[in-house]
Amino acid sequence: MSNATRDGQPCDTQNPAFTDNDTHAKPIVRADDPDARPAEVTEKQNEPLPKPRYPTVEAWVTEHFVPMYRRTLGGEYRWCAQWWLHAEAISRLAALWYAWEAMRLQGATGIGLWYRDHLDHQLPVLLGARGPFYQCTEHQHLEPHQAILQPVPPGWWGSESPADGTSEVASDREASR
Repeated sequence: MSNATRDGQPCDTQNPAFTDNDTHAKPIVRADDPDARPAEVTEKQNEPLPKPRYPTVEAWVTEHFVPMYRRTLGGEYRWCAQWWLHAEAISRLAALWYAWEAMRLQGATGIGLWYRDHLDHQLPVLLGARGPFYQCTEHQHLEPHQAILQPVPPGWWGSESPADGTSEVASDREASR
């Protein structure tokens, strides 16, 4: 192994702060060694993390989401005043809230990217005629239909057979046909 990087700079291959397969010999920053961290990383880690603008998903939905993203309800768009009774809605709204909180701190294009990458995808699904509120109206909650589940047969998730490379799953399925 050469003791120089591609640009001809010397590389201390015995120093564990450098990788032996990295041709540019960048130091490995270890979180457990404060002396090995660059000063800017250490300073940033000592800064308090910014607090979320909204402390809960409920606060974000009631104070930001619903007042901001208004749609004419009925037909194409659905909403349930009891949105918290819909697991999928909670999951999607929480994902939107977490992303919004992170991206609002990115400055110039953060919220624009949030619209494009998050809201523009989630909104039609969340409020759509086949979304989590599909049976509800703004004034009436109806419990979503739960799909029927059957127990998975024993051995269905079997392991690989080392002899022929096929899995027990495939052979179980073939046998059941």
